Amino acid sequence: MRELVEKGQRVIMIPADFKFANKGTVTDVTPEGFTLELDYKPDGILRSNYCEFYLESRYGTLYFDSYPKSIDGKTLFIASPAKHKFLQRRQYTRVKYVHDLELSAGEEKFPVTTLDISAGGMKFKTKSNVNIEGEYGITLPLSEAQSVTCKYSPIRIEKGANGEYTHSGRFLFNENRDKMTLIQYCTKRSIEIKNK
Repeated sequence: MRELVEKGQRVIMIPADFKFANKGTVTDVTPEGFTLELDYKPDGILRSNYCEFYLESRYGTLYFDSYPKSIDGKTLFIASPAKHKFLQRRQYTRVKYVHDLELSAGEEKFPVTTLDISAGGMKFKTKSNVNIEGEYGITLPLSEAQSVTCKYSPIRIEKGANGEYTHSGRFLFNENRDKMTLIQYCTKRSIEIKNK
């Protein structure tokens, strides 16, 4: 674990109740685990209760389940996990996500068919002439009970022979919680797909 978790790394910590998700910085690493200084009070995070952890390492996005051995204010000692996974080398896990949705800019609506998403952005096809300079609202349904609403900013547009445009771009979030929701959704979908 010491080769993977290093002092100064940023960590996303998600307990069973997602609304208590938190972020922090690794301040020390030992063979038994690592010390995590949280950004916010650890409300809803209990000693010995398992949480999901995500962090960027030099080898890619690292994911594992573990639990706090001790909680002292915003300082937690996290037990060294029994196992871990590298999700992929890109910053955010990208998964197939095919839905017919709409981008909106004021009163204008643009029908699109999404191809894949990550917490960083998405790729979609459309026959609409979506301006690369624009910023658009979009709602991404993740389940019957959950969706994420954010802004989409185009980065690259390719025109196909059939008159369709393929767009790639990034998400801009009003709430950090929405980004964490997408990270968790994409991670779980990636694991489900690998285990099929």
